[in-house]
Amino acid sequence: MAASKPRNVAQKLIAGHLVSGEMRPGDEIGIRIDQTLTQDATGTMVMLELEAMGVDRVQTELSAQYVDHNLIQEDFKNPDDHLFLQSACQRFGIWFSRPGNGISHAVHQERFGAPGRTMLGSDSHTPAAGALGMLAIGAGGLEVALAMAGEPFYLKMPEIWGVKLSGELPDWVSAKDVVLEMLRRHDVKGGVGRIIEYCGPGVDSLSAMDRHVIANMGAELGATTTVFPSDGETRRYLRAQQREDAWSELRADEGAAYDIDEHIDLSALEPLIARPSSPGNVVAVREVAGEPLYQAYIGSSANPGYRDFAVPAKMVDGRVVDPQVSFDVNPSSRAMLETLTRDGLLAPLIHAGARLHQAGCNGCIGMGQAPATGRNSLRTTPRNFPGRSGTPEDAVFLCSPETATASALAGVITDPRDMDMAYPRVADPDDPVVNEAMLQAPLTPEIARQVELIKGPNIASLPEIEGLPDALELPVLLTVGDNVSTDEIMRAGAEVLPFRSNIPEIANFVYDQVDAEYLARAQATGDHAIVGGDNYGQGSSREHAALAPRYLGLRAVLAKSFARIHWQNLVNFGVLPLTFADPADAEALPRDSVIGLEGLHQALAAGPEISAQCDGRTLRLKHALSERQVALLRAGGLINWMRERG
Repeated sequence: MAASKPRNVAQKLIAGHLVSGEMRPGDEIGIRIDQTLTQDATGTMVMLELEAMGVDRVQTELSAQYVDHNLIQEDFKNPDDHLFLQSACQRFGIWFSRPGNGISHAVHQERFGAPGRTMLGSDSHTPAAGALGMLAIGAGGLEVALAMAGEPFYLKMPEIWGVKLSGELPDWVSAKDVVLEMLRRHDVKGGVGRIIEYCGPGVDSLSAMDRHVIANMGAELGATTTVFPSDGETRRYLRAQQREDAWSELRADEGAAYDIDEHIDLSALEPLIARPSSPGNVVAVREVAGEPLYQAYIGSSANPGYRDFAVPAKMVDGRVVDPQVSFDVNPSSRAMLETLTRDGLLAPLIHAGARLHQAGCNGCIGMGQAPATGRNSLRTTPRNFPGRSGTPEDAVFLCSPETATASALAGVITDPRDMDMAYPRVADPDDPVVNEAMLQAPLTPEIARQVELIKGPNIASLPEIEGLPDALELPVLLTVGDNVSTDEIMRAGAEVLPFRSNIPEIANFVYDQVDAEYLARAQATGDHAIVGGDNYGQGSSREHAALAPRYLGLRAVLAKSFARIHWQNLVNFGVLPLTFADPADAEALPRDSVIGLEGLHQALAAGPEISAQCDGRTLRLKHALSERQVALLRAGGLINWMRERG
């Protein structure tokens, strides 16, 4: 028998969970999912979808629901949804993390992450779990609900992008600068259709939480996910979390190859910063040093580790931040907050002027902590899309905790290497506080079946979606450019997200900051199309950005290219995603053009090319739908398709 071909870590993870398809880049594959992660901004929809599909109990090894996004309780809507989620977890057999227990990705790594497992999460930063040697992928809530019901997850087999790390990070440079360097090189589309796998001797110098920082923001590159090996550092981390029994070694085979190869010398990196308003707009901090500052924000899922708070605490010890700066500190988990308190690291932050917030996502998702109009905000968050902070004309920069803290002290954007102090190198403790008191375990099946779902007045049933007709005549109600994010399609924030379990209400906010008249035109027109540029739908996995426009009559999106998760979400809710054979045609389709599509069912089944009529000329279009996805569209989406299958 011939020896098997050496495999890298990503290939091992996929091969060990493959249930259909061949591991050829671009082919559709199905993989078994071991764990799922949901958070409250998307989880309410997942629970409603489980109910709609008639699921009795989740079939995964472990599913966990976190309340970390919608923590503001200015009225009944958020607390009502918290109760709904708690009852749904009891009903369906899901772990429940109570409000204030922390950010989903940080808590999951602490308590549940395990090398060699697959995980699907209804949050685009789910790939953070790749820090532990997991294959963790972000997806729309409906895909996650299906995985919870025991179905495979389907995706196009990605290319594997091997990034070899060498050297060690110099003083004042940290893991955030590694992923910002990747974004500086490749922008927000560089990882589309790819899994990023970090390898090489430089990996040994990165802690498990350093790896979390890098894996988390692989999502900003558009990558399917990011993976690291499971090695001695992974074992040390899990031992510290009192879960060493979850560890297993997972490394690339000797001689394993990658589809793409890249190299980063860690010792050559410098402090970097992403300027407004894209994670890919990266420059050296020195290029923007001296610009005025209103806010410096540390924490979030992108910098949730011990050192991400401990280093700033030591930097500000005995000092006070500039009086013009709001210094916001967002602990990533309750256990982290307890550990920092035990180690005497909160006192220096508070004395220096830190505004301490509860453990959660908070300002990262626009839930409070909005900056003043026209003032600069430096954040260790993963995203700086326009208006995401809650301020429409925001100016948000993304940077490391070192850069944010140095700037808070100086009152202007500052390269941390200019600090008049030695770099406070900090190691993760081997005895962090472990707190599971706010995690509620699943009930036994017998007791769970007796639980009634608690639905407040803001929770509405999912709208019915009709199947794809064989012919459509669609006016173009909106044209947009490149890199439109789901934050622009369906914004987050304290005004909007409380309606996440009420599609008729949340639909009133679709594209409202891009075109305030879109809603009225859609309500008056009904069935319509939208024309977009490259990377349409980048960013958050929230399926509301597909379902709410579909509720308003969106039938098709014609774009130069799509971000992976949003493309899947469109299909799952019966919206036809098409790309232009000639990208120049996107520029030649003004608003109010009318697109005619006939014989759709046969055309979609026949192959990837499809023709449309538009104002007397023929448009050449393409689709990347599998036979399964064509069936989904004809049925009117994934829920209808599941019902048809019984």
